Amino acid sequence: MIQRRKTRQVTVGDTAHGIVRIGGDAPVSVQTMTSGYTHEIDKCVAEIHKLAAAGADLVRVAVPEKKDTQALKEILPQVKVPIVADVHFHFQRALEAIEAGVHKIRLNPGNINDRAQVREVIQACKQRKLPIRVGVNEGSIVERRDKQRRLQELERVFSDNKHGALIALMITKLEEYIELFQEEDFHDIVISAKSIDPIVVIDVYREISKRFDYPLHLGVTHAGPKETGTIRSVVPLGHLLCSGIGDTIRISYANDPVYEVQDGLEMLYCLGLRTRTGAELIACPTCGRIQVDLFKLVQDVRKALAEEIHLPIKVAVMGCVVNGPGECEGADVAIFAGDRRGIIYVQGEKVANVPEEEILERLLAECRAFQDRVIRGEAKLGQKAVKVLLPVIQ
Repeated sequence: MIQRRKTRQVTVGDTAHGIVRIGGDAPVSVQTMTSGYTHEIDKCVAEIHKLAAAGADLVRVAVPEKKDTQALKEILPQVKVPIVADVHFHFQRALEAIEAGVHKIRLNPGNINDRAQVREVIQACKQRKLPIRVGVNEGSIVERRDKQRRLQELERVFSDNKHGALIALMITKLEEYIELFQEEDFHDIVISAKSIDPIVVIDVYREISKRFDYPLHLGVTHAGPKETGTIRSVVPLGHLLCSGIGDTIRISYANDPVYEVQDGLEMLYCLGLRTRTGAELIACPTCGRIQVDLFKLVQDVRKALAEEIHLPIKVAVMGCVVNGPGECEGADVAIFAGDRRGIIYVQGEKVANVPEEEILERLLAECRAFQDRVIRGEAKLGQKAVKVLLPVIQ
């Protein structure tokens, strides 16, 4: 079990859009951001629906112009997930978003420095009881360095770290900004400090977790396309989460944000930080021993499970008898293949031996039947019926 760091808790949302708690003993939440223009209302609403259906707990939208904050008044009544307004440069956009009924504000200390403007946003959120994420990005502060005494002190503290100067700058910016919130007696804050470099992300969040008890939003900024961004994101985020650091996450891709939600949830499922809500598919990597079209079978099974199975049933699809028996014993429903055939097991008990063309249909039928038995209380997830013996497939 991962022992999570103790943090304050903030609440996002309302009864109409759902309530998400961040920090404290709340589950780690998954966020993402729309990729289209907020002022294109119908498209924005459709994208939010899609992201919520994928499992996003919160959805962030960009509000660079007044027409975007005006659009929020029409968007919010149509969606059922808390919405975060992403504000850069213009504090007035934050005030407009708050007035429109948004559920959380994101501010960037690197882009809004006027203390009076920040105070105005704080007071507006305080009145509406809305939380604020203070999000520092490497790219927005790296050209805004000023040799303050505090910055110099921190640079000396991190002098042994390759990225010490950057970490010192990010922490200094956070300290300056958070000081304003504390002066206003406002504590519904979530903190983030993102970088493109996974090592910087790990180091800076470690340091932040020692200095603040506010909940932390984890992420890697500008992670790139999904093909490479998955590794760039999951490595540092997984490391931090395993260390008990992190209360909400966003995996960022230059791709459809649905993938951000899916991969973020899968990471949390694998770490035991969220309870899986659908089937877990286990499949072998294939090799020269397989004698069925396993690639196609796995994709077909994956698609069907997503559509039909809503319980966390463990399903194994194995291509030969090397690892097949062990996986069949450990899975709720499983198949391992031989010469154009497949043997299907339910909780370790053999139930069928079918030709390749019937594998998909029979496997899914067993999954549906097992799910029905669990719902009726006639079976339990994760139980084993009998010891699997290595069979001969003919």
